[in-house]
Amino acid sequence: MELGTIISLVIYFVVMLGIGLYAYRKSTSDVSGYMLGGRSLPPSVAALSAGASDMSGWILMGLPGAMFVSGFSSTWIAIGLIIGAWLNYFLVAPRLRVYTELANDSITIPDYFANRFEDRGNALRIVSALVIIVFFTLYTSSGVVAGGKLFESSFGMSYESGLYITTGVVVLYTLFGGFLAVSLTDFVQGCIMFIALILVPVVTFSLLDAPLSSTLNSVNPNMMTWVGAGGAIGIVSAMSWGLGYFGQPHIIVRFMSVRSVKDMPTARRIGMTWMIVAALGAVGTGLFGAAYSYEKGIVVDDPETIFLILSQLLFHPLIAGFLLAAILAAIMSTISSQLLVSSSSLTEDFYKIFVHREATDKELVFVGRLSVVAVALCAIYLAYDRDSSILSLVSNAWAGFGAAFGPLVLLSLFWQRMNFYGALAGMVSGAATVLFWIYAPITINGEALSAIIYEIIPGFIVSSAAIIGVSLLTSEPSEPVQSLFKKVQTEL
Repeated sequence: MELGTIISLVIYFVVMLGIGLYAYRKSTSDVSGYMLGGRSLPPSVAALSAGASDMSGWILMGLPGAMFVSGFSSTWIAIGLIIGAWLNYFLVAPRLRVYTELANDSITIPDYFANRFEDRGNALRIVSALVIIVFFTLYTSSGVVAGGKLFESSFGMSYESGLYITTGVVVLYTLFGGFLAVSLTDFVQGCIMFIALILVPVVTFSLLDAPLSSTLNSVNPNMMTWVGAGGAIGIVSAMSWGLGYFGQPHIIVRFMSVRSVKDMPTARRIGMTWMIVAALGAVGTGLFGAAYSYEKGIVVDDPETIFLILSQLLFHPLIAGFLLAAILAAIMSTISSQLLVSSSSLTEDFYKIFVHREATDKELVFVGRLSVVAVALCAIYLAYDRDSSILSLVSNAWAGFGAAFGPLVLLSLFWQRMNFYGALAGMVSGAATVLFWIYAPITINGEALSAIIYEIIPGFIVSSAAIIGVSLLTSEPSEPVQSLFKKVQTEL
């Protein structure tokens, strides 16, 4: 490892910890400040925080790797995500910001569900909190493993040391700075990722000796086709990743934190510009990386490391360190967001409801910090088994959240007739359908159900049908619930 690379990474870690210290002094004296930044984030911070916590290492490793192997047919995933993110900003963001504040100042997504549907028995709160905690603990462990493998492959350190370094830095700034620290670090990390995803593909493309199309045809003629082996169903499955946005707690909670609903158009423009450029950069990194490695005779054992390989081959050690920090930023931004959302659910939806209803803000912040450590330790424990972090785990978790929460969030914001029973039926049926689609011992022509079509599609459909059907078959929401719905509409 070059000295310049090490210097860049040290600076990056110091900046992250410094932001955590700043946030600790600014906004952690009460639970709203610790869990939601006091609903005071400027649109630029909220937008880049949402983007950085969303993309994780996928935008720098997963998508370039898919493009490297499959070519243009993998672009449909990026297209689907861009459409889904735009709809999320347009449909969910403004309404959720207003609704969560008017609905008894809901701080977490389960808190919002409970207040929106008068969940006096806490059934919605318990089920949704369990879904968040279980899936995010597993989701977080996959990010921890990515950090461990990155340190192992790049620095020659042991895999276990990489686990502890990655998690340790994230836990420190999340533990003390709370939501503000996570959002501010996400903002910085989003800027780093943005620059990296422009720099690497542009430089790589400029160094190609032959036209891209002819080189890719030489690598594999199928790389130039937009229709992969799955045909039209494969395209639909790839684009359906966009459906998951409506139900991702670590993303939509950013909408709840924006200082005013009037800032949403600005946040949308910033967020979508960031995402489109980042997605194009990831697509270009994979395609140009495939052409460059073919021309130069570079052997790439793991396609998902193409960004790392290019950054080390083409740039000065100081710049390479910056680009390596971009990968760490992608990994750490998502881990921190998932830790905080899990901590929020443990604190607000379990401790405050079932352990100590009269807990002070100081006590809840303390419990929130303990919860961050607890979830991080569980994630590290799971990460010791490398097989637990396969890429399919991330796609399954995305589908689970998207099916369990996506239709519920959308319909709760737009349909006044929706009631508690419909909400509970939709959440349970959506999650159950995804699990059935993944694990049921059923095959069609020798293929598993999830290999034929992405599990979020049947999960989303079943959940939506359950919400509508059960709501119509049961009693209408109470007058206070309907009055709150009407009040939200007048505020928008």
